[in-house]
Amino acid sequence: MDLTKYIRNIPDFPQKGILFRDITPLLSDGKAFAYAIEQVADFFKDKGIDKVVGIEARGLMIGAPVAVKLGVGFVPIRKPGKLPFELARKEYQLEYGMSILEMHKDGIKEGERILMVDDLLATGGTAAAASDLVEESGGKIIGWGFIIILKNLKGEEKLKKYPIFSLIDFD
Repeated sequence: MDLTKYIRNIPDFPQKGILFRDITPLLSDGKAFAYAIEQVADFFKDKGIDKVVGIEARGLMIGAPVAVKLGVGFVPIRKPGKLPFELARKEYQLEYGMSILEMHKDGIKEGERILMVDDLLATGGTAAAASDLVEESGGKIIGWGFIIILKNLKGEEKLKKYPIFSLIDFD
């Protein structure tokens, strides 16, 4: 199935000069959404995954159904102030300032095999910080699954120690 027809291009969002790749048309089409989830899950199905971790916001929408398909647990990584229990935190640098990711401290146990999932890989800053957060919590990252990779932004360089799977690559 050609999923590119379910990706909407929105010029100048969130700021002038950015071409935003919107996955909401894919999410709103039951067959395309199911296909995308199946493809990510099938790629990692024989890798001994214990849990799937998804990153707020669209990574939660992709990661949770992948976890269900794999028959494993799901752990959300969220922005500050969204999770109500004891937290592990990771501050990281973005091109335009600092940001923070949080995860429940008891979400990942030492040695668990983790599949990381997000909708899109751009510069890789958030993905690298999420990887650090999971590894600092004792998880062993088995790989990353994305719907889209923006190749020209070279985010894969920040994740080069992990296997990466994507359904769509844009230059």
